[in-house]
Amino acid sequence: MAVQEQLGSIVESIKSKLVRSLKKKKKPYVKMDKSSSVKVEIRSRRARRLIDETLRAADRPGKLAIPA
Repeated sequence: MAVQEQLGSIVESIKSKLVRSLKKKKKPYVKMDKSSSVKVEIRSRRARRLIDETLRAADRPGKLAIPA
C-alpha cells in the first residue's frame, strides 16, 4: 500500500508540473529585418556555393550535371 501511495503522489506531482508548464504563455518575439550587410553575406555564400559546384562539375565532364 505504501508503494502505491508514493507512486500516486509522484504521478500527481508530475501532472501538476506539466499542467503548470503548459499554461505558461510564451512571450512573442519581434522578428527583425535582415540588415543589408547580412543580405550581401547570404548572397555571396550562395554565389560561392554555385561557383564551387560549377567548378566541381567542370573538373569531371560527363559525370556531374551543372546546377541550374
